[in-house]
Amino acid sequence: MKLVLLFLLIRFKFLVNDDPILSKKLNADGCHLGQKDMRLSEAKRIIGNKIIGITCHNSINLAKAAIKEKADYIAFGAFYSTKTKKTKYKATTEILNKVKKLTRVPIVAIGGINISNYKKLLLNNANLLAISGYVWNNKKYKPLETIEKLK
Repeated sequence: MKLVLLFLLIRFKFLVNDDPILSKKLNADGCHLGQKDMRLSEAKRIIGNKIIGITCHNSINLAKAAIKEKADYIAFGAFYSTKTKKTKYKATTEILNKVKKLTRVPIVAIGGINISNYKKLLLNNANLLAISGYVWNNKKYKPLETIEKLK
């Protein structure tokens, strides 16, 4: 079971990927749903008033649907190559800028984010960054040291 950490520049939220039931059992801050996972309304019934975000890949239409369903955040990616999971969709900063004009719902960037590219995403309307591979697989720094470098 993969877990997702959302890096909020100063503090962390613990979100369980794809599994609202496990999220509830772990008393996590919420969960992240992919397009093939359960519907947002069903996840809300399970975990209540917790954070629920939706993957929108690189699609404005998926973002509009997630906004309509009242997702707490919408996620796009992968922005860069990553070994964390197989990449089917490539997102660009252009989609971040387009979506920002549509909503105030926080926008999360996912995929291949590291010390050399994270600022570009933040400067192009990403509100949050989902960073896992760079934190957990960093050969130079331990996870907490890696996070400190990103502040």
